[in-house]
Amino acid sequence: MDDSEVHGITRTTRDLPPSHYLIKIEAFSLLIEAKVEKYKSSSFHVGGHQWRLVLHPTGNKESNGNGYISLYLEIENSGNLSLDWEVNAEFKLFLFDQIRDLYMAVEDIEVPVRRFYELKTEWGFSQFLSQEAFNNVANGYLVDDCCILGAEVFVIQRPLKLEKTVLLKPTGGTITWMIDNFSNFDKEFYDSPVVTIEDIKWNLTVYPKGDFRSKDTHLSVYLKLAEPNTLPPMREVYVKQKLRLRNQIRSNHLEKIGENSFTTSKTSWGYPKFVPLEHLQDSSKGYMVRDSLIVEAEFILISKVE
Repeated sequence: MDDSEVHGITRTTRDLPPSHYLIKIEAFSLLIEAKVEKYKSSSFHVGGHQWRLVLHPTGNKESNGNGYISLYLEIENSGNLSLDWEVNAEFKLFLFDQIRDLYMAVEDIEVPVRRFYELKTEWGFSQFLSQEAFNNVANGYLVDDCCILGAEVFVIQRPLKLEKTVLLKPTGGTITWMIDNFSNFDKEFYDSPVVTIEDIKWNLTVYPKGDFRSKDTHLSVYLKLAEPNTLPPMREVYVKQKLRLRNQIRSNHLEKIGENSFTTSKTSWGYPKFVPLEHLQDSSKGYMVRDSLIVEAEFILISKVE
């Protein structure tokens, strides 16, 4: 909110005082006579941090504040914070109209949240209000050589935990399931042996005669979390995978690529109509040889939390 961003500044009036801080400066003219370039208020506590108002009575000359009064919000005691500290806050600065009993609120609506950190401990407005408007008694801002300034500060709380998610191309990330004696499969579904990929247990599930969406017409194939309850609550595991029915005669396998996020409540993903049963049973297609078929899940990408 320096002079390069003046276009985002808005000034509104309201009858409610600022929620967090007010300061009354009497004998304001003495600041001018003494050529005080910068006046800092006492500190006040908001959102777990100490703050101050910083006033430039004749404007911040280094930031295009000539002809204005400049007003800033500064975070205090930053030396007591951690080495890589930062505080994100949304704030408004105020000037009281003592004639109309109204507060002028100044804020930047284009960039409402500002980041306070080691190299930038204050934000505010170099052109808070023109000196002409401030000194005009009819405006009510400076009455009997007294003005009243204020601030509202709303700290955006940082997440308690920073979670790092990386995407990996897993080594050995393929589940291969050789299904023998397929014609003898008379249960609704069957699960493959469990395989661990990136510390998570997976398996394949097939419905030999299709699930409820493809009953007696298709083979249904799904990739599934074998032990979903081992995932932390709210954890999502993104997977881009290729489900494959191997052609055992030729190399033109039946493959379908998809992506999904697995959670404790979304434990499987796949295709209710992976392949028509008539194609599966057609020996010329090469999918079933000597009553055996090979179903695979190849993990193309998987997310991992570190």
